[in-house]
Amino acid sequence: MQNIAKNIFLLEIPSILATLLEAPEDQVNVQESSHEVHHDLVLNIGDRIFLADFKNSSAHPQLLSALMDIEKNRNNLAHNTIPIVVVPYMAEAGRHFCSEHRLPWLDLSGNAHIRALGLLIHVEGRPNRFRSAGRPRNPFASKSSRVACQLLIEPDRYITQRELSKVLRLGEGFVSSIVRKLEMDGMIVRNDNGALRPSNPDHLLDAWHEVYDFNRHHIIKGHVAARSGDALLRRIADSLTENAVDYAATGLAAAWLYARFANFRLVTIYLQHLPNKELIGLLNFREDERGANTWLVIPKDEGVFYGSEVRDGIPCVHPVQVYLDLKDHPERASEAAAKLRQDYFRWR
Repeated sequence: MQNIAKNIFLLEIPSILATLLEAPEDQVNVQESSHEVHHDLVLNIGDRIFLADFKNSSAHPQLLSALMDIEKNRNNLAHNTIPIVVVPYMAEAGRHFCSEHRLPWLDLSGNAHIRALGLLIHVEGRPNRFRSAGRPRNPFASKSSRVACQLLIEPDRYITQRELSKVLRLGEGFVSSIVRKLEMDGMIVRNDNGALRPSNPDHLLDAWHEVYDFNRHHIIKGHVAARSGDALLRRIADSLTENAVDYAATGLAAAWLYARFANFRLVTIYLQHLPNKELIGLLNFREDERGANTWLVIPKDEGVFYGSEVRDGIPCVHPVQVYLDLKDHPERASEAAAKLRQDYFRWR
């Protein structure tokens, strides 16, 4: 689809823009792009110049890349020059991103939102003309996200698809389909031997974070008597360890162990299996959402445990997983996530 869409872009974009501007197509002049700042197409229509750049999807990393290129050169643009990003079809999340960052766009399916000085074009409701048969695989679905997790745990290391399959205990065909989607969205690159790594770890993490939903896991909310969050964490950890229960802390408690950021009240613990009545009793856990200070979580997929490590005597999920989980936590979770990212995700 990528090559087909790019060919359609090159052939049809002059006509599409002319229609949107209600201008005769013979008045659209395609110009050479400068060597200093390259664009896929430079079009002169009336007294306006459009700098059109094609992205093969409306995934977050693709749009973020387009935005960064535009921001880098915005001060050098004349008042009548309008940069636009063009995709085969702009999905809802992509529209929200473009709206938030005032990024002009149009898609090859006939939708558009271009706002500039003296100009407003808005078209919506046109169906996706590039929809492929079958449901596209979501690279950040529960089991699929193991691939992104592994790539972010070792972002500087090139790894083959076969290695990924073995490490993640996933079928080679399954991994291949996930890698293909990530590659299409520009989130991974390959070396000469075909091994891969994230093209930009920040973009990959942002794309995952955008769609991540902690509430997809099975969460049991309740209360355990304790004088402080730290005392609560130690008490639960000691009980689970003494009873040989596999677990890992996440959320605010894990953020504290990794980054020592802010006291916390809520303790969130991943368990591999649903706790039985005996374990609930040993923890003195009383299920009640109101005033809950303990969340026992049975994950949708065991991939949340990948990269776990012991911090101050307590097993914690990897900082990437903690960062994602904090998205749906209360208290000072957003600040804790920012601190964790600052300390642990400096990448290359």
